[in-house]
Amino acid sequence: MQAFKATSAALLAATILSAPIQASAAGISGDVIKIGIMNDQSGPYADNCGPGSVAAAKLAIEDAGGAVDGKKIELVVADDQNKPDVGVAAAMKWVDKEGVDTIVGCSASSIALAVSDIMKERKKPYMLAGTASSAFTNDKCSPMTTQWVLDTYSLPKATANSLVGEGLKTWFFVTVDYAFGKAWQADTTKFVEAAGGKVVGSVLHPLNNSDFSSFLLQAQASGAKVVAFANSGSDFANAIKQAQEFGLSEGGQSLVPLGLLLNQTHGIGLQILKNVKLSTPFYWDANDETRAFAKRFMAAFNNRAPNEAQAGTYSAIKHYLEAVKAAGSDDGEAVMAKMKELPINDFEMKNVKIRDDGQVMRPLYSARIKTPEQSKGAYDYYEITGTIAAEDAWRPVSESACAALKK
Repeated sequence: MQAFKATSAALLAATILSAPIQASAAGISGDVIKIGIMNDQSGPYADNCGPGSVAAAKLAIEDAGGAVDGKKIELVVADDQNKPDVGVAAAMKWVDKEGVDTIVGCSASSIALAVSDIMKERKKPYMLAGTASSAFTNDKCSPMTTQWVLDTYSLPKATANSLVGEGLKTWFFVTVDYAFGKAWQADTTKFVEAAGGKVVGSVLHPLNNSDFSSFLLQAQASGAKVVAFANSGSDFANAIKQAQEFGLSEGGQSLVPLGLLLNQTHGIGLQILKNVKLSTPFYWDANDETRAFAKRFMAAFNNRAPNEAQAGTYSAIKHYLEAVKAAGSDDGEAVMAKMKELPINDFEMKNVKIRDDGQVMRPLYSARIKTPEQSKGAYDYYEITGTIAAEDAWRPVSESACAALKK
């Protein structure tokens, strides 16, 4: 997906700001709590969130008893098709005409930035569970947007520090050509350089690309010790498979994913990804509680283990519903105040707070991908090697451009 062109962005902004803002009243509007799930349901990123996030949302609603204080919880789903105009139109229809109270998004950053503006104007919570740009808790922070899973600041930070510390100091980026990929590369570059490394080159590729040969030949010719992939979904799978076919690993170059999700590991396989190091906010086999949730999720979703974004979707909806109950209302500002006041407690997070910039201050984990011989079966893929405290993972207040953190 491509980022917005200037003219498109201007038109979208005008549409957003000129639309009527719906006033909220105390109590539950329309006697129903309506939650929207928006992401790619059928395209190249559908496995990252897609129908699996819908399954997780249904589990969260089931655990709430299907209602809050007798008011029914309704779930609606939109396929944004990785197109900004489709996502914006769906969001505006939901909040302006259909009474949707909150949206859980796992859209491309170009879509999510516009939806975040819509939700800010309408004063309705927007919970990101898979969208990765770090802008949402930095220069584009909003009082109504929260970041639940990962971003382009946190995940590359530990990876860059670790690899440069091992002497892998020269880097080349293969980056998807839209906002998410560019932000990922920019943030990682800062960490590489701060650790004493150097970026020797980069190349941009289009979304949903199938042939990476020209890009990988440039990476190979650069002589960089690390070839980092600032992409996701089928793009990452195609790129790393072809990189192995081109012999980049055999030539001494380390292939490094910056935001690998469990479903991608499953699809690519351990033979290609064995011993790759990564950072992750969640792993289904971490403890008894995560395993219990995974068992329920797998029963509901074709025996697939939950990935990071899908688990985050459950957590976001569970906490949102608890905040609605505590507020006694689905008024967006009242609910958001309760979401930031109450600690998050569920199968994957304990006593986690939401910072004023919208960042869910959860810890991350260092992990190593197992070899085929070490794995005991499907989805037994990671060895957790350490815990990264939230304060060491997410952007520190001192580096933030978010006005809410400067108060």
